[in-house]
Amino acid sequence: MKSGIHPEYKEVQATCACGETFMTQSTAKKIQTEICSKCHPFFTGQQKLVDSEGRVERFQRKYAKHLKK
Repeated sequence: MKSGIHPEYKEVQATCACGETFMTQSTAKKIQTEICSKCHPFFTGQQKLVDSEGRVERFQRKYAKHLKK
């Protein structure tokens, strides 16, 4: 590998929206995630509504007239 062209790979702290933090390695300074293994429905066995970017509200507004019937 050529020297001086690759980014520095270091240990950083990753933080989940649920509050869980863990150490990992990355080229980024810090990592923020929405879902981790502590709160993901696949690992917890509980159904959880994951709404990213307001998709649920946008769907409900779009189909509100059809849902009232």
